[in-house]
This record gives sequence, C-alpha cells and structure tokens, in this order.
Amino acid sequence: MGEKEKEKEQENYADWALAKRVFALAKPYKGIFILAATLSVVLAPIAILRPYLVQRSVDDYILTYDVEGLWVMIILLVGVLMLEGILYYVFSYSTSWLGQSIIRDLRLRVFNHINGLRLTYFDTTPIGTSTTRTINDIETINSVFSQGVITIVADILTLIFVLSIMLWTSWKLTLVCLITLPLLIIATYIFKEAVKKAYEVVRTQISEMNAFLQERITGMRIVQIFNAEDKELSKFEEINSKYTKANINSIFYYAVFFPVVEILSATSLGLMVWYGAKGVIGGEVTIGVLIAFPLYLGMLFRPVRMLADKFNALQMGLVAAKRVFDILDDTNQIKNEGTFKTESLKGDVKFENVCFTYEQDTVLDEVQKWILKNVNFRIEAGETLAIVGGTGAGKTTIINILNRFYEIHKGCIFIDGKNIQEYELYNLRSHVAIVLQDVFLFSGSVLENITLRDPSVSRERVIAASKMIGADEFIEKLPGGYDYQVMERGATLSMGQRQLISFVRALVFDPKILILDEATSAIDPETERIIQYAIEKLITKRTSIIIAHRLSTIQHADKIMVMEKGEVAEIGSHHELMQMENGHYRELVEAAHAIHQD
Repeated sequence: MGEKEKEKEQENYADWALAKRVFALAKPYKGIFILAATLSVVLAPIAILRPYLVQRSVDDYILTYDVEGLWVMIILLVGVLMLEGILYYVFSYSTSWLGQSIIRDLRLRVFNHINGLRLTYFDTTPIGTSTTRTINDIETINSVFSQGVITIVADILTLIFVLSIMLWTSWKLTLVCLITLPLLIIATYIFKEAVKKAYEVVRTQISEMNAFLQERITGMRIVQIFNAEDKELSKFEEINSKYTKANINSIFYYAVFFPVVEILSATSLGLMVWYGAKGVIGGEVTIGVLIAFPLYLGMLFRPVRMLADKFNALQMGLVAAKRVFDILDDTNQIKNEGTFKTESLKGDVKFENVCFTYEQDTVLDEVQKWILKNVNFRIEAGETLAIVGGTGAGKTTIINILNRFYEIHKGCIFIDGKNIQEYELYNLRSHVAIVLQDVFLFSGSVLENITLRDPSVSRERVIAASKMIGADEFIEKLPGGYDYQVMERGATLSMGQRQLISFVRALVFDPKILILDEATSAIDPETERIIQYAIEKLITKRTSIIIAHRLSTIQHADKIMVMEKGEVAEIGSHHELMQMENGHYRELVEAAHAIHQD
C-alpha cells in the first residue's frame, strides 16, 4: 500500500470516528432519533404510491370510462397525499428539533469547557475564534441531523423504491431513462468534493473575520486615537475580499452543478418520451405508464440532485464538529482534583521555591525565561504584604498563580498550611477577591455587576458594602441608582467610578484574602482618598496583598516585598527596608520623592 493510500485510509478512519462521535451526541434524544429514522423508512414507499395511482387511474379507469372507479382512485390519491404531508411534517419537525436540541446542549458544554480553560488558552486564542466555534460552527453541526444522515437515508430509500417500481413497471423504459445516470453520479461526486474544499476555506475565513472584527471593535478607541482607521479598513478589505472569494468559489460549483443536473434530467426525460411513444404505438407501453414515468423520473433525479447537497451539509457539519471537538479536547484546563473545602479560611499564605514560566510544553531544564525563580515568602493571617518592582518583575504573576489561573512548574504554594492544589478550585477562589487595574464591567445594572447575578448576595448587603467604601454616594446619583444600566465595559462611567464598583464587587463577597493589583493607580487623588480609609479598615481584618506604583499607599503594610527579574530581592517592613544602604526599595522611594519634588 502506497503512502497516498495509507493517508487516505487514515483520513477515512478519522472521518468515521468523527461521525460516530457526532452521532453519539443524539444519545439523550434516542426516542426522537428512532422516530425520525422510522419515518424516513415509511415515507419512501408512500411517496411512490402517487405516480402508481396516477398510472392505474389512466389505464384502468380513464381509458375505460369507469367514473366510479376513478372517484375511488382520486379519494385514495388525496388520502395518500394527506398522509404523506402529515408524516413529512412530523419527519421535518422531528429532525429539526433533534438538531436544535443537540446543538443547544453542545453549546452549553463548549461554553462550560471554555470557562474552565487556563488563561493561557485566552492568551493565545483570539476571542473571535472562540466565538465562531461556539456560535457558527455549532450551528452548522445542526445540519448533520436536520439535513444530513437521516434525510440522506430517506433519499436513498426513496431511490431504491422508485427504481424498483420503475423496473417492475417497464424494465426497458427504465434502462433508457438511466442512460444519463452514470454522468449524474460522476457530476455529483465532483461537486461534493469541490464544495467540501471550498467550505473549509469559507470556515477559515469567517473565523479570521470574526477575530479581526472583535479585536478592532474592542480596541476602537486606540484605532481612532492613532488615526489608524484607513489602515484597519485596508486590512479588513483584504480579509473581506478573501471571505467573499471563498463564498463565490462555493457558489460557482452550485451554479455549474445544478444546470448540469437539469440538462441530464431533461435528456433522460426526452429519451423516455421518445422510447415510450414508440412503446405505446407498438403496444409495449401503456399510456398510464408513459404519464407515470415522468413523475418517477422527478422522484429519481431529485434525491440524486439533493444527495450531493445533503452530503455536503453532512461534511460541513463534520468539519465544523472537528473544530468544536478540538476545543473540547483541549486539555489545557485547570485540574480541579482537590477535594478539601472550608468555610473558615484564616488566610496564612506561603510560597516555597516557586518557579513559573508562561512557555507551554517546554522541558523545565530547558526553559529560557522563568517569570518567577525560586520565590519564597510568607504572609501571616491578617497581615498585609505590599509587592513592588519594575514592569515584568513578576508581581501580577504571583497573584495569578495564587488563584490557580496558571499552574506553577516547581515548588509549592500553601494556604493555611495546605497545598492549594488540594483545595476544591471554586472553594479556593471563593475566599480570594481581586481588584484589578483594568476593570471589566458587563452589560447590565450596577447591582448585577456587583453581585455577578449571585442570588445569595442581597441588595442590602451591596448597599452596605458601597457605603463602607464611599461608593454609595455616586451610585445613588446615577439615573436609577443601583439599577442604572451599565453599557459594555462600563463605557458610560469614569475610570474612578468603574474602579469603585469593582471594589464593592470584591468586598461584597467578604473574602479572607484581598488582592489589590494597581487598584488605585487609575483613580484621581480625590477618589483615592474616598477609598483609602476603607482599604485601611478592611486590610486589618484579612490577609491582603497590594501591588502598587504609588509607594505612599503601601508604607504602612506589614511587609513590603521587592521583586526584580522574577526573584525576591528584598522583603521587610518600610522601616527595615529604608535602613538598607543601596537597597532596591530605598532607591525606589528616593526616586519617587525626587519626581514628586520636581
């Protein structure tokens, strides 16, 4: 067996395995699937009754002037049409319902899976790509059930029954009609393969377009600030042109295929009329057969013509399914294997020889750039640790790995003497609250943004937390107060207001460990004064980690840790660090004072 044959065999095996996995999605809806499959079998013989009854009506009743018998045939024909219509309605509805139910479940499954992925996935995957997988590709999988395998089976059965009745009625006339069938099968195969390739290009291009649009719309402020509208438009024109070209290519194949089918169908009909007319004159074919055969031909060519389209719908669904399963098969998830849960966390935090890198799938001994290198420190329950250092020193990375947003590569992190990997993940995070510099607010009310729609958090509790940090005053002044509708990303609020809302959001869950990551760096001095008292009050009750550029806000911390190039350069109180000659912290403070005096 040659290399090409092996590759083809492996590809066919992969396609079959993928198809089995897609069909397994229908397992919860086995009853509906069986109903649709049964109807596909029942509809095939019922469909061929119509031309057969027409043939009988002409030969046995019209030509013999039997009016009473003709009325019986008309009633039978109407009854068959009504039965076929009802069954076809149930068949179409059941297959569509099956498809929609499956993709509803799959969409929930994919969204839940994405929620559990490590942040490294989002660091390397454009949001638009994930959106395409969750919406467009999953919607395409619907075609596997609504237009795919079951309807294909129905069409194949119809073909078998139609050919059988045609051969039984007049095998010679049938063979004449089938002269063009090999050409139709060849054209169908070529069309199927060409459209499959074209569709794969379309899916790739729409994914790129979604990713581009999402990124540019999100960053529109930057685009306009730097007058980059024309450059971005030029880039979008290029992506849009590629997407349009991909669609036109697929349309081209349809534009060629269907006229070819019509020509072959018309040729077959012409041959049938020619030979059938001779048969009628020669007494070999009845007039009823000659009238019924065009109906049989329509029922024969329509499934063949539609089979190509349905096979493509099936293939498109399988291509989309592969993309979706690629996400579901992504093992880059945070392993929630811990079982320990507690409601009374103290907040004692300890880092022991912790090493971390953002490089993926690397051999630890060959890591070129450790973000954290042998980091050791401890925060007693209720203490405040301030972390300072230059950009890229590893400050934010420390809080990311404490929450297990990323997994460390060496060392251990302990909370209350227990390795954080032993904690049930959601229980661990429920005790830790973070206020970030870059505040993200969702579309919805202020109240919903604070509670994150957690029904266990009451309105009274939110108001109490808001009053505690002084946010209540500005929230009550908003139209609707706590029911004020925040636009996407909080665009209608000032940076300081968004920061205050995020601060309330952190406090309302009463965390045992509070993390402020540059939480006051974007707030004006007046707003900072509003929350400074609340910060000082809150950190006396819980373990706190503060990352800040403004050194004046951390001088009263129990410990100050200086990070440099991923290592702990110094750690101690403000007084202790200021006593160190040529110390990093002392240099930072003196530099800040010099800038302030200037």
